Amino acid sequence: QVQLVESGGGLVQPGGSLRLSCVASGSIGNIYTMAWYRQAPGKLRELVAAIAGSGSTNYADSVKGRFTIARDNAKNTVSLQMNSLNPEDTAVYKCNAMLTAIYGPPLNYWGQGTQVTVSS
Repeated sequence: QVQLVESGGGLVQPGGSLRLSCVASGSIGNIYTMAWYRQAPGKLRELVAAIAGSGSTNYADSVKGRFTIARDNAKNTVSLQMNSLNPEDTAVYKCNAMLTAIYGPPLNYWGQGTQVTVSS
């Protein structure tokens, strides 16, 4: 059984920083793309940042220059460093990974989500 578990959310003031982490565990074969998504109340889920196994990244325009995604392939982890946070970044952030479980096909896995609230 494969699980993704996030940590690092919380309450932060505007202009502050937070670092989210996600670890994939279980009978994992290969991990392809890892990503962070977010969903604010009343809004659609959106891709925040993604990183391929090669290390190539892409970001939503709204977070470019403020957020940095990174992964550690040896530890099956992905992180999201978020700087210069503003209230519009408030959302539930979810980790996502396209991976194969051992002897299984590539599937999309999701974490349970972590709340990020930016408020004074």
